[in-house]
Amino acid sequence: KRSKPEISLLLIPIVLTQMCAVCLLHLQVNFVACQLCALISAFWFRLFLHPSKTSPIIRHVVATLLGLYFAMFCFGWYALHFLVQSGLTYGIMILTGVEHMHKYCLVVALTYLSLCQITRVYVFDYGMYTADFTGPMMVITQKITSLAFEIHDGEKHCGEMVLTLYLFRRMPSLLEYFSYNCNFMGILAGPTCSYNDYIGFIEGAPRRCRDYKDERKSSSKLRHSEPSPNMEVVRKVTTSFFCLLVFLSVCKVFPVERNIDDNFIANTPFYAQVVYLYLSMLTTRPKYYFVWTLADAINNAAGFGFNGYDSDGSARWDLISNLRILKIEFATSFKVFLDNWNIQTAHWLKRVCYERCPYHPTAATFILSAMWHGAYPGYYLTFLTGIVITLAARAVRHNVRPYFLHSSVHKLVYDVITWAATQIAICYTVIPFVLLSVGPSMKFYSSWYFSLHIGCILVAFVLPVKRRNLPLKDQQKSPVQESLQRHLEATDRTCSQKAKTT
Repeated sequence: KRSKPEISLLLIPIVLTQMCAVCLLHLQVNFVACQLCALISAFWFRLFLHPSKTSPIIRHVVATLLGLYFAMFCFGWYALHFLVQSGLTYGIMILTGVEHMHKYCLVVALTYLSLCQITRVYVFDYGMYTADFTGPMMVITQKITSLAFEIHDGEKHCGEMVLTLYLFRRMPSLLEYFSYNCNFMGILAGPTCSYNDYIGFIEGAPRRCRDYKDERKSSSKLRHSEPSPNMEVVRKVTTSFFCLLVFLSVCKVFPVERNIDDNFIANTPFYAQVVYLYLSMLTTRPKYYFVWTLADAINNAAGFGFNGYDSDGSARWDLISNLRILKIEFATSFKVFLDNWNIQTAHWLKRVCYERCPYHPTAATFILSAMWHGAYPGYYLTFLTGIVITLAARAVRHNVRPYFLHSSVHKLVYDVITWAATQIAICYTVIPFVLLSVGPSMKFYSSWYFSLHIGCILVAFVLPVKRRNLPLKDQQKSPVQESLQRHLEATDRTCSQKAKTT
C-alpha cells in the first residue's frame, strides 16, 4: 500500500507525458490546419488578386500579412524570430558592399539559425519532433543567402551584358524582401525559390522557362496563354494526403528504434536486420513527402511554379518542386537519390558552397548541410557518413559502370544491384538522423561493425576519381548568367519569327 502523496508523485510523470503528447498533437494539427488554410488562400490570391487586377504592392502586402498571421497562429511569438533574422540581414545588405555582403549574410543568418536551434534543442524539448519555429527559419536562411549571392553575382557579371540590370534588381525594397522571405505560400514549409522568379510571379511578368529546347514544338497559343494549375494542385494534394495516410498506418509497424534493440540484434539473422532496416526507414519518408508535396501544391494554387510546356504542350508546374517520389524510391545511385530529395536545398548547397569552395567541396557541402539542419549530434553523424559514401559511390560509378553498358541485360543487372546497394546505403547513412543521439547511433553502427564506413573508405582509396576541370563553355553558370542566356534566346526567337513574318 502507498500513501496518497506517493501515489501523487507517481502520477506526475504520467500526467506530464500525456500533456507533452497533447501539446505535440496540437502543434502538428496547427501546422496542417495552417497549410490547408494557406491552400484555400492561395486559390483566392490567384483569382481575386491576380496581377491583371491588383498592383504588386497590394500582392506583396497581402502575401506578407497572411504569412505572418499563419506563423503567429502556428508558432506564437516565436514567429518574431523570422522578422529579426530578415531585418538583421537586410541591414547587412544595405550597409556592406556588394563584394562581401554574401559572406556576411551567410555567417549572420546561419549563426542566428544555429543559436535558435541550440536553444530549442538543449533548453526546451530535446528529441521531440514538434512543429518548431526553426523549421521555417531554415527556409528563410536559404532565401536570405540565395538573394545575397545572386546580388553579388549580378554585380560581378554586370559588365558582361547590359541586360543584367533589366533582368535582376540589385537591391529589393523592404516590403519586397519581407514578402519574399515570409509570404504565406512558403513560410511554413518552403520550398526555397529564386528571388527573381518570385518577383516575376508577384508582378505578373512573362514567365521564364528554364528549358526552351522543347518550346518550339508547342503551339503559339499555348505559349502565350496562362495555364490553370487546378488539375496539378488536385494531383499533388491527393498524393500528399495519400502519403500521410501511409505514414500514419505503417509508421508504428516498423519502429526505427527496434534496429538497436538488444533482443532484435541478438536473435535476428543479419539479412533480416538488413530488410527490417530498409522497411523501417522506408516508412519514415512519407511524412516528408506529405509536407513537401502539399507545400508545392500551395504555391501552384497561387499560380507560382509554372515552368513552361512539354513537347506535347502540357504545362509543367515543377519550377520549385522539392522532390520526385518515384525517382527517390527507384534511385540507382547515391547521387540520384540526393538529386531528387529536397531538391531546392540541394540547389542552394550547390550554389553557395559546392561551386565556390576551392578545397574539398563535397566535404564542405555536407558539413554546411549538417550545420543548417540543426544541433542534434545525429545530423552530423549522418552527413559525415554521407561524405565517405558519396566518394565511394562516385568512384564505383566511374570505374565499374562502363563494364555493364554493353548490353541491356547487363545494364538491368547493374541497375538492380545498384538500387539495392543505394537503398541500404541511404538507410545506413540516415538512421542517426532519426535516432538523433550519439549513443543509439553508435550502437547501431557497432552492430553492423561499421561495415559500410570501412568498405567505402577502402573503395575511395582503391578507386580514386579526380574532379575534372570542365572547359569554360561547360562550366556552371551563375543564376544571373543563366537568366541572361534564357532572355537572349527568347529574344532571338522572337526577332527571327518577326523577320520571317515580315
